[in-house]
Amino acid sequence: MKFEEQVLYPIKFRPRLKETLWGGKTLGMSYGKKADETKNIGESWEISGLSGDSSIVSNGFLKGNTLEEIIEVYMGDLVGDGVYEKFGTEFPLLIKLIDARDTLSVQVHPDDELAAERHHAWGKTEMWYILEAADDSVIYTGFREKTSREEYLSHLSQKSINKLINASKASPGDVFFIPAGMVHAIGAGILLAEIQQTSDITYRIYDWDRVDSAGKARELHTELALDAINFDLTDTGKIRKEPEINESVVLAECDYFKTLQINLDTPLIKDYSLTDSFIIYVCTSSAAIIECFGKSERIEKGETILIPAAADHVTIIPVGEASLLEIYIPSQKK
Repeated sequence: MKFEEQVLYPIKFRPRLKETLWGGKTLGMSYGKKADETKNIGESWEISGLSGDSSIVSNGFLKGNTLEEIIEVYMGDLVGDGVYEKFGTEFPLLIKLIDARDTLSVQVHPDDELAAERHHAWGKTEMWYILEAADDSVIYTGFREKTSREEYLSHLSQKSINKLINASKASPGDVFFIPAGMVHAIGAGILLAEIQQTSDITYRIYDWDRVDSAGKARELHTELALDAINFDLTDTGKIRKEPEINESVVLAECDYFKTLQINLDTPLIKDYSLTDSFIIYVCTSSAAIIECFGKSERIEKGETILIPAAADHVTIIPVGEASLLEIYIPSQKK
């Protein structure tokens, strides 16, 4: 039987685990990721359409197929007509869980125009939702005040770039919105969910003078970063919204994605009949049953699920009191 003759359903994927210099053990111990206990896992790529890292379906009759392959078959029914028209078989978002045992490098991402010119790729605007944070953990985002290229380069040469950047205390439930061009870094002791454009372009500015086990420092991208940095960005990008029980609360919205939070203790029916986009749910606490097309799937804390755009209604049944991130693409402008 051909795929297109079968009814779609809530789709789950195998996470792609990434070992990093700064990663930890929490994704394996507390978020259900089957990680090698000897490795420090910094990232779990929950849904990815990046070439070479495309997510593989883990449930239902599509099991074993890549995300790119199923978009090729279902097109707008899977991702939304407007989304497919703009992106084709390239899935427009990358969803990650990140465990920062140590502080990440100070970095910046190019915008769409610069990324297209240099890399024939999309830029990277992203947001972080804090899941766990140590008492003294901070997020570095944006300059403390408008900064000149000369002042920036002076601090960089003196290894004092952190003195130019805002450091905000991070607590569970905090959101940080990071447009392309904003310098940023995740501080030690933080575990978060990241929603971003499909892009893996990062310009590393400063790596805290770290070296690997062989005594080698990671590559810096000083010249590439200069044209990508917006020296006028002084906002921290920090957002704090109080959840409302059994309602969706908007956390962040831009041209690339809209992210909401749902806290619920009773079944909730979501109407997506006017939403021309796939829906992603990331379970951030407890568990929930997700139903659409007459099919159901359970997601636990730390799991992610994709709802095809053809689903007009989705029922969410919490196990106890559950929390979810709800993510989709805003209507595409013609």
